[in-house]
Amino acid sequence: MPVDTCATVPVDLRLYGILDIGFSGPDPDRLARLARDAAAGGCTLLQVREKSVGNARASVERLRAIHAALRGTGVPLLVNDRVDLALAAGAEGVHLGQEDLHPADARRILGPKAIIGLTLKTGAQADELYRLPVDYACIGGVFATTSKDNPDPPVGLDGLARIVFRGRLARGAGLPLGAIAGIDRSNAAAAIGAGADGVALISALFGAPGEVEARARDLRGVVDAALAARGAA
Repeated sequence: MPVDTCATVPVDLRLYGILDIGFSGPDPDRLARLARDAAAGGCTLLQVREKSVGNARASVERLRAIHAALRGTGVPLLVNDRVDLALAAGAEGVHLGQEDLHPADARRILGPKAIIGLTLKTGAQADELYRLPVDYACIGGVFATTSKDNPDPPVGLDGLARIVFRGRLARGAGLPLGAIAGIDRSNAAAAIGAGADGVALISALFGAPGEVEARARDLRGVVDAALAARGAA
C-alpha cells in the first residue's frame, strides 16, 4: 500500500523556483526581493539551496528574511538538504537528496504537516516511493546544467518519461513529480510533455534579477499551456 502524503495541502510543482546562494549571492534583502518577485510572477514553490553552510546563524537569518517576503503569497518555502535549518527558520519543509537524511527521519523531526521532497535520479529510486513519506519528487538532472555540479549524465526526456512512469506505478497519480536541471523556456513544455507536473528552475528564473517577475509569469504561462495540452491542467 502506498504511504500517505502528509503535507496539509497538495504540493504545486508547476513553477518551482530554486534560490541558490552560490548563484544569487548571500544578501538577505536581495534574496527576499527575488523571492517576492518570483511569487508575484506565478512561482508556486520556492527552495533555498546553500551547499556550503559556513555560518548556520547567517543562513537561518537569510531563510527568515525570504520566508517573511513570501508571507501572504501562498508560496511555501523549502530548504535544500538541511532539516535543522528548515526547522530553525520556520520553513514549510525540506528537499532531500539521495544521500541526505532519510525522508522518514526528516518526517519525524519536522512533523506531519511539513512538505518533504526528494530527488530521483533512477527508476530504481522511483520504485521506492511507495514506502517513503514524501510529498513530491523531482527527477533529474534532465538536461546538462552549469548551475550545479552533477557527476551523473543527464537522463534526457526519455529517461524522465521512464522514471515518471515508474514513480506513478509506485505511488499513483497523486504524487507530484517535477523535472530539474537545465530547464528553461525552450524545453519546459517538452519536460511537461514527458510527464512532469512542473519544472524546477535556477538561472532561467533568477538569471536576470530585474526580470524575475516577468520571467516567472512567462514561464508559468508555458507550463500551464503544456499541462493543458497534455490534459493535466
